[in-house]
Amino acid sequence: MTFILEYFPLILFFAVYKFMDIFWATGVLIVASVIQMIYQYFTDGKVSQRHWVFFAIALLLGGMTILFQDEQFIMWKATIIYAILGASLLVSHYIFKKNLAKKALLSVLNSAMLQDQKANKDEKTQSDNPAAQLDIPETLFDRLNLAWSALFFFIAVLNLYVAYNFSLNFWVNFKVFGLMAITFVAILITIMKVSKYLPEDD
Repeated sequence: MTFILEYFPLILFFAVYKFMDIFWATGVLIVASVIQMIYQYFTDGKVSQRHWVFFAIALLLGGMTILFQDEQFIMWKATIIYAILGASLLVSHYIFKKNLAKKALLSVLNSAMLQDQKANKDEKTQSDNPAAQLDIPETLFDRLNLAWSALFFFIAVLNLYVAYNFSLNFWVNFKVFGLMAITFVAILITIMKVSKYLPEDD
């Protein structure tokens, strides 16, 4: 369910494009992004920064796509988003001394471990922040931060290559399924890297 909600605008974009065209799909993408943000606000009490960034770029480039009837604007959106993500990881780590990859990973692990505690009703190991007790070395977090930054920059460049060297239909399929597959593989590798530091089931 979480996966569907996360990619809700992208799924609708792909579906509408298949039955209509890139311009109708772009309009639906913008509206779906608004609905996604509203839903997150009422369920979590706030809208995540990545959704604000996605919406702002979708509105700017998507609006220009519809206004000028130029599909190139929407093709640039993924490149801009991933370039911003890659730069954010580097700037936050090397200038502000904050590891965003570590923060995101610990947040996910903490949520999963809390759910596991509730499911097992293990009062002996109850903790408000169980992920903080994991003995994951900082060097691993540093490598993951750098690896994800490099991946985001790679995707930013790859998106432009596909956009300018293949058909629009191929690009849409790449954006929906290709980028999703690349991200999924990267997540699996990340899980494998930290799995040996996770507590074993009794």
